[in-house]
Amino acid sequence: MPEQTQRPRTVLRIAGPDGRTFLQGLITNDTKRLDDGAVYSALLTPQGKYISDFFLIPEGPDSILMDLPAEHAEAVTKKLSMYKLRAKVAIEQTDLSVERGLGPVPADGFADPRHPGLGWRRYGQDLAESPEVAEAIEAKRVELAVPEAGVELIPGDTYILEVGLDRLNGVDFRKGCFVGQEIVARMKHKLELRKGLKRVSVSEPVPVGTEILSDGQAAGTLYTQAGGAGLAFLRFDRLGEAMTAGAASVAVLEEA
Repeated sequence: MPEQTQRPRTVLRIAGPDGRTFLQGLITNDTKRLDDGAVYSALLTPQGKYISDFFLIPEGPDSILMDLPAEHAEAVTKKLSMYKLRAKVAIEQTDLSVERGLGPVPADGFADPRHPGLGWRRYGQDLAESPEVAEAIEAKRVELAVPEAGVELIPGDTYILEVGLDRLNGVDFRKGCFVGQEIVARMKHKLELRKGLKRVSVSEPVPVGTEILSDGQAAGTLYTQAGGAGLAFLRFDRLGEAMTAGAASVAVLEEA
């Protein structure tokens, strides 16, 4: 298996007395949850499509850290700055790094808010994690059907309910409005999802992005794989017992 490393992350700082209220009207989760620790959330387009997902970390009474994919940092900073208007808030990039781990949460760490099985995160200068830890977290991510930015989460394309961000404590439907909220609420309460992220068995590794066929018809796409399992985005009306992805046979697994 190739050596696993964490995908690059950037940590922004959102500082100022209006920080929490500023974010509250924009993101999918409730900033009041920062009182209890890290918060997982996302920023969407007005059409309800994914821009980025991130962790919010309480740093002080007037300061919040935003841990997000490095490739999204510029776009998210521009988007937040566009919405800032007269809010008393400053958005800046820090030189903080991110370390992840499994097991007990260290005193200076934060439990991953998506699922207890995903361990913890902490922030500081020149932090790093071993390839073995990164590999174990990747396998756990597949086991728990947790999407990753740049792989299963595609800016401008993904609808977050189709990949389970609500299941991962990333959406609060009671907090009030956020950008894209109308579309997300409609999908939650009025529509039956026709496609989504599923955990599958994979008989042999194939390239990420390989098309899945079911009885000769396109049924979806296979993404991250680890330990004979993988994450696939599938059309539910085309699930079958003889699905393939390239040379691999594929079957839907029961949810963990």
